[in-house]
Amino acid sequence: MDEVLRALAQAIPDLIPAAAAGTMNNLTIGGVDPRTGEPFAYYETVAGGMGARPGKAGVSGVHTNMTNSLNTPAEALEYAYPLRVRKYSLRADSGGEGKFRGGDGIVREIEVLTDCEVTLLADRRSRGPWGLSGGADGTPGKTFITRHDGSVEEMPAKFSTRLRSGERIRIETPGGGGWGQS
Repeated sequence: MDEVLRALAQAIPDLIPAAAAGTMNNLTIGGVDPRTGEPFAYYETVAGGMGARPGKAGVSGVHTNMTNSLNTPAEALEYAYPLRVRKYSLRADSGGEGKFRGGDGIVREIEVLTDCEVTLLADRRSRGPWGLSGGADGTPGKTFITRHDGSVEEMPAKFSTRLRSGERIRIETPGGGGWGQS
């Protein structure tokens, strides 16, 4: 979607927003729930920053262009699954600078309370969402795994790994691009 908008910006630059997070950050976690002995599978998409628009800053922590799903509240997630939300916040200053700043992405860190398989399918990890009309790019996304020994691994955009009980995944989603020179 962003590439279509970028092409249109050449013809009508004062009507087109900068690039949004550009990824759904598809996260799946599965294992056996120790409370019930039953298998579980959890799936969510983690939002990011919207690109700034002519006349307005981008919106922070929203899905844009490719999905209209809502967030999973921490309380609902912790009630239904053997997972603990360690952090859930906006990713400060991840939106690109400009006359109108891009929206900020999200930080979502989840601790698994049982051994699990974790998969992430994401994009915009090497380059952030582009700014438009002189606005700066948004900050690229990042993902980290924190192991039992305290070591932290930065992960690629797409991966599957096994987490042991007590280990964590931290997803930092991209901020949107800025619009216009500041």
